[in-house]
Amino acid sequence: MTTPAAAAPAGDGALTLGLFHLAIKTEDLALTRAFWCGVIGLRDVPRPDFGYPGAWLACPQPGGQAIIHVYAGGPALGGLDHVPSGTAAIDHVSLACAGYHAYRARFVAAGLDWREFLVPGTTLWQLFVYDPSGVQLELTFDGASEAGPPPDMGEARVYRAGLSFFAAATYPRQPLLSLHGETRHATR
Repeated sequence: MTTPAAAAPAGDGALTLGLFHLAIKTEDLALTRAFWCGVIGLRDVPRPDFGYPGAWLACPQPGGQAIIHVYAGGPALGGLDHVPSGTAAIDHVSLACAGYHAYRARFVAAGLDWREFLVPGTTLWQLFVYDPSGVQLELTFDGASEAGPPPDMGEARVYRAGLSFFAAATYPRQPLLSLHGETRHATR
């Protein structure tokens, strides 16, 4: 087991600030919105036009962040003939971060594949990467506070909702373990 100091390279500028949102796939947008707003008490907030249906739902206090992102249509199908349910309906976990280019450098050093995105009509920059179990993470940055070039929206690097790029067979297990200094407790 490593010490907390070994968990992240010191001074590289990458910083996780907290949970940004949870994204849920739905077959019934109206019903999902009714549950999260009518029962849980969240409220609809403006959502960028991603080209497919969805909703951003926020905590009710003034300035409350959109903590649940719901989407429907083609991206919710993810290449299937039905929208997944249960925990499979959770598409990704989004973390609020700083140090966009430092995270990209970490991905390169670990041999990880990733995707990038600019949220339409906002200053939000995003990086998408998978953990070893295939859980998709979205790292979200305030682009106005980041130095360096914006996300690469080129064909080979742009994130596309609903399209997985996770490949368990080629996940860079050993480079990641070596980079992190893990030698014990490494099971397959």
